[in-house]
Amino acid sequence: MGLVEKYHVVASKHPMGSSDIEEGQLVKLNSSQEIVPYDQSGTVIGVAGDTKSSTASGLPGIASGWTNRVSDRNLYDETYASSQMTVYHSGGEFATDQFETDVASAAVGASLYGSANGKLQAAVNGNVIAILTRAAGAYPSGVPGVDINGDIALAGDNTNQWIEFKLLV
Repeated sequence: MGLVEKYHVVASKHPMGSSDIEEGQLVKLNSSQEIVPYDQSGTVIGVAGDTKSSTASGLPGIASGWTNRVSDRNLYDETYASSQMTVYHSGGEFATDQFETDVASAAVGASLYGSANGKLQAAVNGNVIAILTRAAGAYPSGVPGVDINGDIALAGDNTNQWIEFKLLV
């Protein structure tokens, strides 16, 4: 359901392929030099900064169906007008809910790898993509509330659990 950009080094733009991609997923280039979800083949080039979906928004929010901004054409395709995907790479710090369940039990400082679903995983597979810097848990939204230090918690995949990571690619 999303990505929180805490700090990033490079945010580049690349042509979109036809696949749906959720913000926060790991991405690669296909043979046509278009962005597609990472599937454990090829090389991870970064983390998707936009969502292209035909079914649901990938923007972080405080409840299912609530998002904090609108996109180009509809709530599901932030790439529609430009056919370009923002890809974060060359380092940075991010929070995301796009991780496999094995990351929830990983220790802070653990190496993270790319899964066949384009998500971060703790199971060793190929090159290290990121380092876990905050264990899975609720994440503040910045919207006043009572969940976390005066904020409402962000909703998300993985039963509203978020991690923080240092990007290495």
